[in-house]
Amino acid sequence: MDALDVARWQFGVTTVYHFLFVPLTIGLSVLVAILQTMWHRTGNERYLKLTKFYGKLFLINFAMGVVTGIVQEFQFGMNWSDYSRFVGDVFGAPLAIEALVAFFLESTFIGLWIFGWDRLPKRAHLASIWAAAIGTNLSAYFILAANSFMQNPVGYRINPDSGRAELTDFPAVLTNKVALITFPHTLAGSFLVAGSLIVAVGLWHVIRNRDSADTGAYRFATKFGSWVVLVASAAVLFTGDIQGKIMTDVQPMKMAAAEGLYTTESPASFSVLTIGSLDGSREVFAIKIPYLLSYLGTGDPNGTVHGINDLQAQYATQYGAGSYTPIIPVTYWSFRFMIAFGMAAGAIALLVLWSQRKGRTPSSKWLLRAGLAMPVLPLLANSFGWIFTEMGRQPWIVFGEMLTRNGVSRSVSLAEVLTSFTAFTLIYATLAVIEVKLLLRYAKAGVPDVSEQPPTDDTDDAERPLAFAY
Repeated sequence: MDALDVARWQFGVTTVYHFLFVPLTIGLSVLVAILQTMWHRTGNERYLKLTKFYGKLFLINFAMGVVTGIVQEFQFGMNWSDYSRFVGDVFGAPLAIEALVAFFLESTFIGLWIFGWDRLPKRAHLASIWAAAIGTNLSAYFILAANSFMQNPVGYRINPDSGRAELTDFPAVLTNKVALITFPHTLAGSFLVAGSLIVAVGLWHVIRNRDSADTGAYRFATKFGSWVVLVASAAVLFTGDIQGKIMTDVQPMKMAAAEGLYTTESPASFSVLTIGSLDGSREVFAIKIPYLLSYLGTGDPNGTVHGINDLQAQYATQYGAGSYTPIIPVTYWSFRFMIAFGMAAGAIALLVLWSQRKGRTPSSKWLLRAGLAMPVLPLLANSFGWIFTEMGRQPWIVFGEMLTRNGVSRSVSLAEVLTSFTAFTLIYATLAVIEVKLLLRYAKAGVPDVSEQPPTDDTDDAERPLAFAY
């Protein structure tokens, strides 16, 4: 084990941990805005209760996501300085816009939304949550545009003197075909997470608090969240299909590793289960669906999909001697776990809707247990999706331009990386406990009382404390 190995583990752990909060923030910001819009248009108190209820969960998650995201910036300079030097000119523009525009928009209007209840006009207050939601989604796009450069470098040139990548076409970076499909795919996955949380909390209250005066609100929440999950599931499948075809085009090795395809096939079969040799060089046993991989990868049932061994030989000729094959079991199984966990969440959403058909009230303990598992399933799907995305690109940190081993900081020792890795892991574990306890505490508390209470004194309005939403 050396500093490179620990640095990769540290970046992987902190990134996956941070991304547990990101999709919930992205999806829940929009869904809370939709709920508040429904209240604004109908005046129905039920929607106001749900807005404040899920808005509180959104704010807890948002705060934790900001805290964990800060560490990502430190890691670039701490453990990956050579990589930062190489891509700094390209990454500077999208990440600067993300910080100065998207995050500023997001954080400013979230503040107005929190403290603007009973202070701002209703339309202005509603606009603030929509502005925050737009900022959240814009932030995601600029970050994904930067990541997509690592998958498919565009809009740059290599300076022969400095050896750095220099930005030559910023619109090309923003319109990278990988970014254009990764963004909607990520959004769909985010709504899958957010919808699942709404279902889980609503279903718990429907089954455990059957005689509550707010049962109608919780029943609506479960239906609303279930439909969000189903629509998001369809969007994930649709965008994932397009993403697979683009991946086959720009990163054929990643597609081959995802399917355990060792030799080039035309037509190619989709692997339901493949067992390879211990050294990952050949297939030992496989269960396959004919023609499906060709269609998924090229759009043509008879299309050609290149195999791992043929691509390895091609890359060795093109880039020099060495292994250009990712860890096959990791890419193969993370791809399947991503699909399986996402589909499981959609299946549970269908069961929840079926349990409430024709005004029925669900009561099954097994359904409750499945519902409570719902938020975890898409979180796992998102995590395995990113593990697949980043591990499938290996050994490249910037595909075709920079190997991962060349991006690590040369001045950082193994002891220093181990120290920071241990510290971050302990801090993140503590934050995880705090996050879960806060979410459980406020989720169990239920929707707030939103009945208007007249002031009990003559305190001047200017001297009143800011009206906090919760």
